[in-house]
Amino acid sequence: MQTLQLRGGEARTTEDIFVGRSEPMPSGRVFGGQVLGQAVIAAERTVPEGRAAHSMHGYFLRPGDATRDITFSVDRIHDGRSFSARRTQAYQEGEPIFSMIASFQAEGAGLDHAAAMPEGVPGPDEVAPLHPSAGAQHPLSRRLLDDRPVEVRHVLPDIYLRPDAERRPTNIAWVRARRSLPDDPALHRAAIAYISDITIQEPIMRAHGIEWVRSGLKLASLDSALWWHRPARVDDWLLYVQESPSASGGRGLATGRMYTRDGMLVASIAQEVVIRVP
Repeated sequence: MQTLQLRGGEARTTEDIFVGRSEPMPSGRVFGGQVLGQAVIAAERTVPEGRAAHSMHGYFLRPGDATRDITFSVDRIHDGRSFSARRTQAYQEGEPIFSMIASFQAEGAGLDHAAAMPEGVPGPDEVAPLHPSAGAQHPLSRRLLDDRPVEVRHVLPDIYLRPDAERRPTNIAWVRARRSLPDDPALHRAAIAYISDITIQEPIMRAHGIEWVRSGLKLASLDSALWWHRPARVDDWLLYVQESPSASGGRGLATGRMYTRDGMLVASIAQEVVIRVP
């Protein structure tokens, strides 16, 4: 995931400054997961050694331009005995496009329990890869689906070209990075943030019989929250279980949980999106 490799860190005003490049997108707008991952990497570079990200809360303020780099400024809000807090702002052309606060904690012992992974879900080797016709609508769409750094295998029928025949506010998919990643836990946490924005909108769409190629569909992320519970490698399969508890007023809420293949809960996600259908 080369987009998670930021430049800078030496330059400081009252904040730490980093620069990240944007990956091409068919819409011309920056992929939200890219900004999430880059913001987490920028913030984590400024915390004391041994402290790992455990939560982040961010707002998408403006659409980003995928043809331009993004500047990240990190404000070192607080460093306590066990926790650190950082505010990260993402800018393009001097305008803020994303704002995040993340918290970091030194590793320690404590209570431990987790929601169980759903039973009876077929493994990633039992689920067919995405059918080539899903990306056949447009060359840019094909590049997005085939060449993006994350592979997705839907447990439920994919909704790229046609809606789900069964209207259900849920979605289940196996996800992983297409290439091996270095043994850097911080990079894998940022990659989880990147992946968290993939298919999270689909439980809302499935509930209302909407497919991705629906004419006039308008969909944009408003905010995102992520909690890292346990370490995990993103270059191995993770099960992404999602549901939508509510949609109203042109907005939809979706939540998600990520599990390793052996059933360990590694992250929880919540995101609200604007969704409008003619």
